[in-house]
Amino acid sequence: MEFLHSPSFWVGVSFFIFVFLVIAKGGKGILASLDARGEAIRKTLEEAQNLREEAQKTLAEYKRKQRDALKEAEEIVEHAKAEAIRVGEESAKELEVSLKRREQQAMDKINQAEAAALNEVRNQAVDVAISATKAILSSSITKPKAKALLDDSISALDGKFH
Repeated sequence: MEFLHSPSFWVGVSFFIFVFLVIAKGGKGILASLDARGEAIRKTLEEAQNLREEAQKTLAEYKRKQRDALKEAEEIVEHAKAEAIRVGEESAKELEVSLKRREQQAMDKINQAEAAALNEVRNQAVDVAISATKAILSSSITKPKAKALLDDSISALDGKFH
């Protein structure tokens, strides 16, 4: 039993007694605080997991909203392009109709001007013919001959009215 005289033995025994006393007297408190700390860590981990899941859901929702917004923007752009094409075509048709209408108005004015010029030429020709006839008749018809022509014209009128 020589080991009873060894200081290492007594240090080891005292260490085990100390550990036993600490465990016996303070073990429940230490275990309770370790359990409480473990529970707090577990709750923190659960909360972190819940926050992570919520963040993932929020991220997915925002990504979906972004896709929807991009899709809507593309639809708006496509609609605007289609509307621009439609308005362009409509404007071209209206321009063509307007040009045809103006062309027709110009043709009508030209026709009216031609008709007015033709009437003016006819009127001048009639005036010239009347003046020439008057000049010819005044120089070639004598009073007795004029009286005879007038009498013949009057008698011819009686037959035409009855």
